[in-house]
Amino acid sequence: MASFTESLPADLFDPTTLISLASTVAILAVAYALSLWALPDRATTSGTQRFLFIWHAFDALLHFILEGSFLYHCFFSWVDIADVADPSSLAPSPSNYLGYQGRAYGPQAGGDNAFAQLWMVYANADWRWAGADLTIISLELLTVLLAAPLACLICYGLARKDPRTNILMIVVATMELYGGFLTFCPEWLTGNQYLDSSNWMYLWLYLVFFNMLWVFVPAYVLLVAGLDVVDALRVRAEVQAGKKAQ
Repeated sequence: MASFTESLPADLFDPTTLISLASTVAILAVAYALSLWALPDRATTSGTQRFLFIWHAFDALLHFILEGSFLYHCFFSWVDIADVADPSSLAPSPSNYLGYQGRAYGPQAGGDNAFAQLWMVYANADWRWAGADLTIISLELLTVLLAAPLACLICYGLARKDPRTNILMIVVATMELYGGFLTFCPEWLTGNQYLDSSNWMYLWLYLVFFNMLWVFVPAYVLLVAGLDVVDALRVRAEVQAGKKAQ
């Protein structure tokens, strides 16, 4: 019987994988450092406010840097399928994508580019991210071009303690939850044909942990922001009732 380590892929902890994981930790560290700069007064900054700032800074940086690089390769990195020795090794490519036939786009065509290699690491668990999956590209366009800038505005609003920031947090959190559902629902409906859960790292780290972060944290953001909005409406109702009673 093969041992636990013998059953794992040979490249599970190769340098590219370790650098890819370290890049996420580095982005989180930058988000934390930004919180210390933007929210220096610990006496007037609650733990919840700091957490929300760090999360949205992390969210924006991750979308801009990592997912932005994914979009770049989906639009500008390609190989001619006819020149590939084994076309079956490529992630499925839509026909007539960007008006071209016979091309395979995405990180799989990025060669030695560091970001392409990073996405190929994640593609071990979800093969759609190696190529140009139309659903994912459509969602990432909204994420990178809309959700990420809004997350920056949220950080700005949190630093200024602007109560209107709650509305933006509700919008972004809803986008994150909706995007996650649309990312995985097609796979659930087709028997997870492009997902690989054959080992603990692919299943629990890549597929579960990294994706469930964008379920539980946005749900928490919705709760916090929603309670603030409800509280504001309650106060307004009490003020209006007091005016009528006078």
